Amino acid sequence: MRVPRLIAIDIDGTLLDPRFQVSEANLTALNRAHESGIEIVLATGRRHEFALPVAQSLGFPVTMISSNGAVTRSSAGELFHLDRLPLETARQLVAHMAEFRRYLVLTFDRPLKGALALETTEELATSIQRWIEKNMQYIEFVTPIESALTEAPIQAMFCGTVRKMQAAEAHLLSNKYLMSRVTALKTQYDERDFCMIDILNAECSKGHALRRWTEHHGIERESVMAIGDNFNDIEMLEFAGLPVVMGNAADELKSNGWMVTRGNDESGVAYAVEQCLDSGDCVAPTASISD
Repeated sequence: MRVPRLIAIDIDGTLLDPRFQVSEANLTALNRAHESGIEIVLATGRRHEFALPVAQSLGFPVTMISSNGAVTRSSAGELFHLDRLPLETARQLVAHMAEFRRYLVLTFDRPLKGALALETTEELATSIQRWIEKNMQYIEFVTPIESALTEAPIQAMFCGTVRKMQAAEAHLLSNKYLMSRVTALKTQYDERDFCMIDILNAECSKGHALRRWTEHHGIERESVMAIGDNFNDIEMLEFAGLPVVMGNAADELKSNGWMVTRGNDESGVAYAVEQCLDSGDCVAPTASISD
C-alpha cells in the first residue's frame, strides 16, 4: 500500500483527544500530509456547523462529510452532496418510535435556529449536556415533535444510556418496512454509558459519501486511508484500501483484521499517518501498527 492520496478521519474519539482537542502531534502530522499533497477529509456524525471549528483548527481547507454521510461540504461552505431523510419516512419513524420521543433530535439543513428540533432536554441533559450548551442557538423546542416535520430532515438521532438505546434499537429493528427505507448507525461509548442511534436515508453512511467523493475525483479506493473508532465508521473503513482503527475503539472493531493504531489519548491519528509518510509504503492491512 503506497502513501495514500486521501485520508478520511473521524472526529470524536479519533482526531479529538479525551478533552475534545486536536493534539499538537495530530496537527503536525496532518499539516505534513497536506503539504505532501494528500487530501484530508473529516468524516463525522456531527452536523457541519458543529464540526466546522475542528476543521478550521487544522489551518488548511478540508472536505467535510458530516451527519454520518448525509452532507458533503467543504470547510469553506461549498456543497457537494446532500442526502435528506424523506419526509414521509421521517413521519413514519417518529410515529413508530413514539415511546422514545424524549430522546429524539431532528436535524435540518437550516441556518441557526431550527437546525435542531427536540421536545425537551429533560432526558437528554444527562447524556449530552455539553452538546446542548454548544448548540443552544440552533435548537428549537417543538411539541409535539411531529410538528417540526414541515420539510425533509437531514437525519433523526436518538441518544441516551446504553441500556435505553439498546431498547430503542430493538424497537426500531422490529419494523422491517421502516428499516428497508433507512440506515441506522450506532455510536457507543461504554465508559460514558452513552449511545447514539442516527437514522438516515437508505444507503447513507460515511462510506457511501466517501465512495461518492473519491469516484467523482478519480481517486481509487486503494489510495484511500480511513481512520475511525466506532460502529458508525464501519462502512468507511470497509471502503478504504487502508483502514485503521483507533486503540480506544471497541474490541469488536479491533478484531476485524484492520490496522490498529494508538488511542486518541496518545495521538493515534498522528502515529498512523507518520508511519505511512516515514516509510514511503504503508504496511499490509492485516498487520498492526500499535505498540
